[in-house]
Amino acid sequence: MNAEDTTEIDRNGTAPPSRVPAGNFPPTRWSVVLAAKDANSPEGARALEELCRIYWHPAYCFLRRQGRSPEDAEDLTQGFFASILNRGSLATVEEAKGRLRSFLLVALKRFAAGEYERAMMQKRGGGVPHDSIDARTAEERYVAEPATHLTPELLFERQWAVTLLDTVLKKLRAEYARDGRETVFDALKERLSADGDPESLASVAAAIGMNEGAVKVALHRLRLRYRRSLNEEIAKTVESPDEVQAEIMHLFKVFGEVA
Repeated sequence: MNAEDTTEIDRNGTAPPSRVPAGNFPPTRWSVVLAAKDANSPEGARALEELCRIYWHPAYCFLRRQGRSPEDAEDLTQGFFASILNRGSLATVEEAKGRLRSFLLVALKRFAAGEYERAMMQKRGGGVPHDSIDARTAEERYVAEPATHLTPELLFERQWAVTLLDTVLKKLRAEYARDGRETVFDALKERLSADGDPESLASVAAAIGMNEGAVKVALHRLRLRYRRSLNEEIAKTVESPDEVQAEIMHLFKVFGEVA
């Protein structure tokens, strides 16, 4: 076991930066979108559609924090993503330094400021796969946010980080479920944090029918898989794998500012 293998997860449930060689990543999903921005290829369109599905909620929260009503925020968010998918224009991406997070925030601000009326004329959900979006749940999640001083921009980034981490956890659980081990995942997911609750793993082992040594090994492997999955998920939102670690550090900074 090397030093990297023993790196733990921080108190927010996120992994600290791991030095994963860039060559271990395939082309990032965002880089596929960027490469397709002029040709508007089907592959690029599919990649952009999935990214829009995942990051709908941060955009909704940004607009709500700006003072929009739930209905207007929903319509405007739907219109914003529909405009990206239908128009296929990513001309402002250079100004956002090639990161999906920055690009969407810049583009959303422009859309909200200058194209609100056009957005309201679109059919609700036009151009965006509706089965992936539950506006009622989005509002419930927004209302559950603690009352803080967070600006719309900082709330957007916080929700971006939360959404990304939730995506990683859901994908990991699905992997464990395919192996028939979702019970193990559910028992250990709260212990991804290195400084989690000090209760002995013996009770967890007893609950899932494993010995304590096996549970320790399973937890170690889960942490490694989580860290790897986090890096891979972030890689989908940046132009180059070289930017992954900088993006992770930025997300840590966001968590620190809102703690």
